Amino acid sequence: MEELLEERLRLARERIADMKAEETRPDFAEYFQKTAGWFARLFETKALLEEGALFTMEPEKLEEWNRSCYEELYPENYGVSYANPAYAVKQLGREYGQLFSALYAEFRQALVSVYEDRQEEFAAAAELFLETQAAFRLAWEEEKTVPAWEEIRQMFYWYTSDYAEIRSERQIREKVTPEKGRLYRLVTESNLADPLYLYRYGKAVTENEKRTALFLNSLPEDTIRLMADTFTEGYRLGFLAGNKDIGKKKSVSIHYHMGFERVVKRAVENFAAMGLESILCAETCEGTPVNRQYLYDHKDDAALVFDRQYANRKLETVRCAFEKNREAAGVYGGPAVMEVFGEEPFVPVPGAETVKGGEKYRKLMVEYTSAYRQIQAEYIKEEERSFTIIAFPTPAIGEPFAEIFSEIIRINTLDYQRYRQMQQVLIDILDTAEYVEIKGMNGNRTNLRVMLRPLADPGKETKFENCVADVNIPVGEVFTSPVLAGTEGRLHVSRVFLNELEYRDLEITWKDGMTTDYSCGNFEDREEGRRYIRDNVLFHHEALPMGEFAIGTNTTAYVAARRYGIGDRLPILIAEKMGPHFALGDTCYAQAEDVKVYNPDGKEIVARDNEISALRDTDRSRAYFNCHTDITIPYDELGELTAVREDGSRVKIIWEGRFVPEGCEELNRPLLKEF
Repeated sequence: MEELLEERLRLARERIADMKAEETRPDFAEYFQKTAGWFARLFETKALLEEGALFTMEPEKLEEWNRSCYEELYPENYGVSYANPAYAVKQLGREYGQLFSALYAEFRQALVSVYEDRQEEFAAAAELFLETQAAFRLAWEEEKTVPAWEEIRQMFYWYTSDYAEIRSERQIREKVTPEKGRLYRLVTESNLADPLYLYRYGKAVTENEKRTALFLNSLPEDTIRLMADTFTEGYRLGFLAGNKDIGKKKSVSIHYHMGFERVVKRAVENFAAMGLESILCAETCEGTPVNRQYLYDHKDDAALVFDRQYANRKLETVRCAFEKNREAAGVYGGPAVMEVFGEEPFVPVPGAETVKGGEKYRKLMVEYTSAYRQIQAEYIKEEERSFTIIAFPTPAIGEPFAEIFSEIIRINTLDYQRYRQMQQVLIDILDTAEYVEIKGMNGNRTNLRVMLRPLADPGKETKFENCVADVNIPVGEVFTSPVLAGTEGRLHVSRVFLNELEYRDLEITWKDGMTTDYSCGNFEDREEGRRYIRDNVLFHHEALPMGEFAIGTNTTAYVAARRYGIGDRLPILIAEKMGPHFALGDTCYAQAEDVKVYNPDGKEIVARDNEISALRDTDRSRAYFNCHTDITIPYDELGELTAVREDGSRVKIIWEGRFVPEGCEELNRPLLKEF
């Protein structure tokens, strides 16, 4: 098998090297030339890696080599790259341009296959390119024309279908199995004092990564230990808070950003002390995107090949892969995620030339995602696993970076016991309420009523979770799963960033807990704005429930964001703690609703599901949406948050951006200093 694979790669390399421009119709010649040049670079990279020569280059040459693999995606070059659908359509026409740009993006992914030594996947990509070029060559030689668009699309289709099994098996295996492969060794064995180790990833190394690594190297060991300990302890506490046994687990996947290897290495050691082996692979490490518009332009390329037959084929391979890795999946504890933030806000430019999936595709994708999650839940029990998320800034956030970094460490390590006490004051009030009213101020048009679950035994039950620094670091929120019936009104925020995309003047209307309308001011065309929200917030669903209502209490983080002017760059992980927030999608307890969870005061949190997730026992496919997006109203836009009791009496919790209840005065002190 290995000899056959080597022969396939040798033949592909030779045939690509022998390609000539005149073999295809002139207007397609440039595309095939450029793509052949890309594959030539991939084969050269493969040879250098196998010879051990790539990382013995002079630093300047190594840096240039890395940049040359990504330079056509940089904004200044993207306008004349076939990776850009607009350019591809201009050169090749709309029909072929869209398809060939999607193929080009697929071929670019082969760089990961080369660095990860995924030789069969690399060979398959090279052969797909050769197959498409051969079809054009033959059509030109025989009839001076081009092959039918559907013929080329079918090549793409069968490539994705034929290799679905190989990809699924690898992806699931790497997801749950601690193999101590290339990236594990890179983190645990490299000389992290020399930033040249970053080039071993094969990902784009930008100034952001280099400056991050240099900065982390400058920090004392005590600071690195504090960062790692907060991260791993949050993971351990997540199991305790969720009433789950960490002793049953043997592995944890660490997700991180290039440059944070000193912290990750320490975290690996901490997890080992807990009896957990760490999973580190290409999919658990991210770098700074060289061009987020490129990623946005290709987010729906799957619509070219994703039909019912392919979806079923993919699900079949996923189930088989999980079955092969059943034992490892059963002892997988869940992800530990170290997010980063700091890049300038990104507002995508929708292009008429990009692939856009129609209604049929969107519905099928929703069905597929739901089915995938159901299969995964059979092997990775949601009621047994946990997670944690923490976030740190990168130098992209600007100056004073070091000061901001230090402030975020302080925020991530606030005294959770003190917050627990103050948050309990809020919960005691909310437990007496039938619903909560939320109204905006200073131009904010929010006017919402959120219904709360009644308590059968207030002495033993509670509606809200007292959330401290465990799964979601930093500390600072109380949250519940609202009752959908009667939850209604308008949610409005002047500006918010969700999943790294900006939304201006975002407005969502609710009726009986479900979204009924939505809009934003990003685009002159209202329908373009609706499509933007539907694709990136509703994730192709026609409507979503309010899966969570929460009150963020971390006024320290809010004031820090104002002081440094970084509110538009904070991840939702921190932003959600800076005011009341509302989640579209599943509840926080999705697929683990039957696990009893208790607050520190011993009361059981009974508001773990809603009318939709309650369908899990009769029709699981309708019970979950497989998404959860928080939208926060900042304190300076919050006029009123009031608990309303069944007898009509009202208790103010927040009034004009300030906490009102006795015992919560400390939460207002940062705000008083700021304003």
